[in-house]
Amino acid sequence: MSVRDAVDRLDWPRIEAQLNEEGCAVLPGVLGEGLIAELLLARPDVIADLRKHFYERLVPTANHWNAVREIDHTYPDTLAEWMAQSGGAAVDATGDSAHSRLTRLRIDDYEPLRQYGERPNAFPLQLVALLNEPGNDFTGGEFVLTEQRPRMQSRPMVLPLRRGDVAVLAVAHRPHKGTKGYYRVSLKHAISRVRSGERVGIELLIDEATVA
Repeated sequence: MSVRDAVDRLDWPRIEAQLNEEGCAVLPGVLGEGLIAELLLARPDVIADLRKHFYERLVPTANHWNAVREIDHTYPDTLAEWMAQSGGAAVDATGDSAHSRLTRLRIDDYEPLRQYGERPNAFPLQLVALLNEPGNDFTGGEFVLTEQRPRMQSRPMVLPLRRGDVAVLAVAHRPHKGTKGYYRVSLKHAISRVRSGERVGIELLIDEATVA
């Protein structure tokens, strides 16, 4: 199955509703065996297709988030148009450049909580995917999100990813509708300690092409 077919067959109204409600959405089984094999090789054409087709499906949510936050910016319909308009790399909360990347975590490895800072008008959504099977290839290594709402304790969430699943999540912030209108909440993500085996995943910033 091509990347376009894999993306187009998804239930996008449900995904958009979940992103607006939770700031993240798990898409089970998006990546078939062929796409997983190509991503393990960091095939630039496959990565480019993922970014292109997911951008086109996610741009309505990105524009909705800007509208409710009263941000005077509209993302164009295609990634090519957006890349022509924008420039520069995203940065994480420490000020370091953020890059799309393949991750291989072995026993006792983990990813600490992190958040990518938003350069002006950066695309607000990103992708993560799991490329091998929890329970068989590794144990531990859960993908964790924390959400901080004003005047509330952080809310932790564990995304139940399986091999071939893709998750869409906010890069750094998202709008949340409260009793007095919309306000901004902050999200961070992490990967818990791997207890056995090797966990292989990929993280893709939609408006940045490098995979290291």
